[in-house]
Amino acid sequence: MKIKDIIKPLEDLAPLYLQESYDNTGLLIGNPQSEVKKILITLDVTEALLQEAIDKKCDLIISHHPLIFKGLKSITGRNATERIVEIAIRRDIAIYAIHTNLDNMDNGVNAILCKKLGLKNTKILSPKKELLRKLVTFCPEDHAKKVREAIFDAGAGHIGNYDSCSFNTPGTGSFRGSEDTNPFVGEKGKLHYENEVRIETIYPVYREQAILNALFHAHPYEEAAYDIYFLGNEFNRVGAGMIGELEKEVDEIDFLNKIKKITGVGGIKHSKLLSRKIKKVAVCGGSGSFLINDAKRTGADIFITGDVKYHDFFEAENKMVIADIGHYESEQFAKELIYSVLNEKFSNFAVLISETNTNSVNYL
Repeated sequence: MKIKDIIKPLEDLAPLYLQESYDNTGLLIGNPQSEVKKILITLDVTEALLQEAIDKKCDLIISHHPLIFKGLKSITGRNATERIVEIAIRRDIAIYAIHTNLDNMDNGVNAILCKKLGLKNTKILSPKKELLRKLVTFCPEDHAKKVREAIFDAGAGHIGNYDSCSFNTPGTGSFRGSEDTNPFVGEKGKLHYENEVRIETIYPVYREQAILNALFHAHPYEEAAYDIYFLGNEFNRVGAGMIGELEKEVDEIDFLNKIKKITGVGGIKHSKLLSRKIKKVAVCGGSGSFLINDAKRTGADIFITGDVKYHDFFEAENKMVIADIGHYESEQFAKELIYSVLNEKFSNFAVLISETNTNSVNYL
């Protein structure tokens, strides 16, 4: 297997387009054409993790957090990042990161945390805007089904939990081809009228090129007429955090203890307990303080995240509980998620989850 083949299903799941502007997701070290025999999955790339990869003869490391986050001006071995880069290159070990693009997906890092906590009816807490486009195209009636199926297969037509969504209007198209054309219907140089279907459908912008390629391939005309409209709709399948509900409401202390057991965290920092039942739960793996107001707005009883600062806890305002379970602990299940994607796609390939604990925080 080549690196480019391994990372394709990951980028189908979480397109690089969806990483945040500050992030550095993707192939950080290595050639996409290089051969891979064994993969090691981790949350962070540390020197101990790199040694595990060497010991297990892994030639590709897939990490949630990027090794190279800021620009490197030199590689002299003066810090851990430079040493890891130097050794990885020398040992021909590729390093790939799938970070905020995986955080932002409705089946990504937050989704698996919700699943571990037993949440139902989950949805994105803060959906992204300006990610949706509308495609309008026109084709002969006899070819409308083929064109629709092609663009649906490429990623168009999803609205919430529905797929293959489109609106179709019959009409009459007109065109006249020059002497340099080879028209599918009609004759060159003569005005032609054809019974056509106007097909309208919605799609996320990061699928645009694949959808247009599918359209051009399936459409019978030499020149497929199409329009693209920019939409202001929220895209509820992409965004920050998630919110869901427990099957039954539980006591605050009981739920906090359940979180400790599931995540293995050494201790939970939290705002004032409110002596209320927990039913509606908001989560954000990693650093999620920026979503506190979103969690309050949606009526969450508790907001679970990591890296909450002292003053951030005041923002609970006795409306919900804020629980800081640690950055590593809230994202640790990303390894399991990445493994399941690759194992499903390449069931006979050697994919390993790292045994190295890369958590930089220790508890007394």
